[in-house]
Amino acid sequence: MKKSKPLTTGWDLSATKDIPQAWLGYRCVGCSREFPPEGTPTTCPDCGDNLDAVYDLPYLKRHVSRDRVAVQPFRHHWRYAPLLPVSPPPDPVLAVGATPLIAAPRLATALGLSHLWLKDDSRQPSGSLKDRASDLALRHAHITGHHHLIAASTGNAAASLACLGAAAGKQVTILAPATAPRAKQVQILIYGARLIPVKGSYDTAFDLSLALSRRQHLYCRNTGINPVLTEGKKTVALEIGEQLAWRVPDVVAVPVGDGCILGAVYKGFQEARDLGWVDRVPRLLAVQAAGSDAVVSSWEQDHPVEVQARTVADSIAVNRPRDLTKALRAIRASEGRALRVTDADILEAQQLCARTTGLFGEPAAVTALAGCRQARQLGWIGPDDRVVCLFTGTGLKDIPAAEQQLSWPRAVPPDLDTLLRDGP
Repeated sequence: MKKSKPLTTGWDLSATKDIPQAWLGYRCVGCSREFPPEGTPTTCPDCGDNLDAVYDLPYLKRHVSRDRVAVQPFRHHWRYAPLLPVSPPPDPVLAVGATPLIAAPRLATALGLSHLWLKDDSRQPSGSLKDRASDLALRHAHITGHHHLIAASTGNAAASLACLGAAAGKQVTILAPATAPRAKQVQILIYGARLIPVKGSYDTAFDLSLALSRRQHLYCRNTGINPVLTEGKKTVALEIGEQLAWRVPDVVAVPVGDGCILGAVYKGFQEARDLGWVDRVPRLLAVQAAGSDAVVSSWEQDHPVEVQARTVADSIAVNRPRDLTKALRAIRASEGRALRVTDADILEAQQLCARTTGLFGEPAAVTALAGCRQARQLGWIGPDDRVVCLFTGTGLKDIPAAEQQLSWPRAVPPDLDTLLRDGP
């Protein structure tokens, strides 16, 4: 790959360069074949595996320090533009990223921990971490001349692309399982995207959307096969590092479906380490619902495993993980581990989190928390470990799931004496 030219303008948002100078292109995570940065690649034509964006890290280490990041006046995730494969938009319409890292002392005590933080990405424009990926996908689509984007999703990625696509004035088509939570389908439609409910699973919708994108030459925002998405999601790791004054936590717990977020968190910390911004990569805890545990099973058996996904955590319900190689690399290279939790564990964690922190997460958002609880019980997480859980989406996206664990109080007459005598 070619070497970078001298950095002259930093990462001013008025920059118009389509290919940032430090971005060298792509490398296959399976066979290591390299590809130039131009175009919109998907998977490797030789081995079929996914691609990684590659940067001239020695060059960046000389020219971009964490002190330079600290003085950037903008608080969205474009503050990490030198480590992204597309130049920033001159004037972002919606601010993506810069979500709070919230200390949770009461929740920590309940889990037997001294130090616990929740990275609250429910505060993104569409209510989930997926906005980090959609923001970069939309910018990349704009640069490559695409005006129509397509995605398959169980809901969050779809709502994210619809939301940010509306702000950017792009056409968006979404294929989602017809069983996706109603609130997420409402989000897709209210933003004006074209919704195509599919009679089948997420994997069925994924394959159909990929075929449609190729037939109609649409920009595909699908997890795993589009390497730009990993680059957007890795900014959550860079933010965690910066928010902890670049003192890396001992453990970062990640809810896992396709494996893209997990791989992205590893890549973010790995690149920060290679730049000298942090001294190590944290141990990554990959947590899946027991009814959708293909990554956990693949890690345990050391070969790819497919399942028939069935879980209350619809956002991570996946039969065949599309970013499995990166997910397994993240677990192994970080000396992490993978755990499965039951739906009952997830719903219990949802209630515990809400009642100790005031944060209401959808089932997938609290799956990492349920995994932390189990890992602490197993002794894999120690009482003094510094732990960060990704909190990936708001519970308002799936009210029926939360209702499963609630008891409704009965109504009373509008009379004080009756209320005091017979009220709930």
